[in-house]
Amino acid sequence: MTMFDGFLIALSGLTEPMNLLLLAAGVLAGLLVGAIPGFSITMAVVIVLPFTYGMDTVPGLAVMLGVMVGGISGGLVSAMLLGIPGTPASVATTFDGLPLVRSGQQGFALGVGLWASCLGGFFSGAVLFVLAPPLGRIGLEIGPWGYFSLILFALTITASLSSGNMLKGLIAACIGLLATAVGEDQVNGISRLTFGNSALNGGFAYLPILIGVFAFSQLLSDMPDRASARRSLSAEGAGDLRIPHLRAMRTVWRHWSVMLRSTVIGTFVGVLPAAGASISNLVAYDQARKSSKVPEQFGKGAVEGIIAPESANNATMGGALMVLVALGIPGDAAAAAVLAALLVHDVAPSPTFMSESPDIVYVILLAFVLGHVLVLLLQSVALRLFVRVVGIPIYILAGVILLYTAMGVFAINNQMFDVWTMFVFGAVGYLMVRFGFPLAPLILGTVLGPIGEVNLIRAMSISPDATLFLTRPWSLLFLILAVLSLLFPFYQARARQGGWPYYSAISLFLTAIPLFLMPGLTRSLTALALLAAASWLATKAYRKSRNQTERT
Repeated sequence: MTMFDGFLIALSGLTEPMNLLLLAAGVLAGLLVGAIPGFSITMAVVIVLPFTYGMDTVPGLAVMLGVMVGGISGGLVSAMLLGIPGTPASVATTFDGLPLVRSGQQGFALGVGLWASCLGGFFSGAVLFVLAPPLGRIGLEIGPWGYFSLILFALTITASLSSGNMLKGLIAACIGLLATAVGEDQVNGISRLTFGNSALNGGFAYLPILIGVFAFSQLLSDMPDRASARRSLSAEGAGDLRIPHLRAMRTVWRHWSVMLRSTVIGTFVGVLPAAGASISNLVAYDQARKSSKVPEQFGKGAVEGIIAPESANNATMGGALMVLVALGIPGDAAAAAVLAALLVHDVAPSPTFMSESPDIVYVILLAFVLGHVLVLLLQSVALRLFVRVVGIPIYILAGVILLYTAMGVFAINNQMFDVWTMFVFGAVGYLMVRFGFPLAPLILGTVLGPIGEVNLIRAMSISPDATLFLTRPWSLLFLILAVLSLLFPFYQARARQGGWPYYSAISLFLTAIPLFLMPGLTRSLTALALLAAASWLATKAYRKSRNQTERT
């Protein structure tokens, strides 16, 4: 069977009315679960998985992919309307989505998020069709040294997520890392920081921390007194309930460079196993803020701050599916559930999956793309109902939200310890907000801590030679990016005064070094292109500096 034959078979099977209906049902279920704080995408996919056991392969995959796509898109609703991310993939959406909603532009804010989310998914789907085999191989090249360096690089973005106070941002990140150190070591099973309490052996689950920090801090900040508790979440009352699709689409298109860059970031992060959209949305937001001409508007309702994370988190799902269909390695927990669905139907993804079962591969790819079309149709209608949430008094919403979040947190492991974890970290988050500490670095540290620890132990178990972190090309690349990221805020401050004129040229030059060390003609050509750009920027900076010297 040729790839084209497989495409035609998949298209005819997936477009059958019943299969389209099942795909739409999966999307709707994902949208609803994603919009409820405390219920993760993975939880939705795992709950739906048993219902696909009796289905054939095509309808079973249609339901699973629908839940996956709908869940990642539904998280923006509660992130914008309530300031509480429905899923970890929507953490960065709260930073500018909530202020824009509070300014009375609910429909426009949600419309921008919806179109950015869907367009990011479309572009990622196109890349999924074209680049799945070559991109899938990158995940195997990086190794534990590269993954640990990637974690260090991701942690450096705390500097730009801290509203100019790097020290408070780093302290918040350390609190998140400390929270992940409680409990048994994931590799050796050694208990740490439990103080003899057996309940702490399992450590703190990520979801209770996320919900506690965001839900409690946001709700308590919104209800400092009785009068505030009786008002609605919107500063302008119900606001404009219409979704201006044309205006939102034009706004997203006007910032096409932000969307394209965020889509690339999301796709690349999705290729990396265990990274996931919880990382890509923060990284994309950070890069959008760094490259913006008006970075001071971020956190106050900048549309770029909505486009970047929403484009990235949907694109991450496409990257995760690339690794799944190319190598049989799930890029994140939700993709792992899709892999389980494949195994139930006696389909085992592997490096030869695309050549041996092209029809199944194209079912996955087409379901991912068609799922985004259905998201656009279903969510654009449902948003009119979701938007009305902002007209409900806060004290009513607070009770409902806390009930559902407690239920979602309890459902993770069926134990009250997770509920108490949510309360404790809710108090921590509230105190951090009161004293001016940013919440995003804490969440980032919580997400990245376990991944970094496992890969560090793996790397040192293979070889205790620490120089491998510098001699492995991917590890060296991420370490260079980490140093450049830490220096960027200082460069940004000096650039306004004409300082550090060669920063951009040096950055490109250093980035080209590890690319030269990697095998493959494409990477060598990319490195040469970076060197050429570095030379041009250095020459431009030199001429500008010389002209300024001559004028003085």
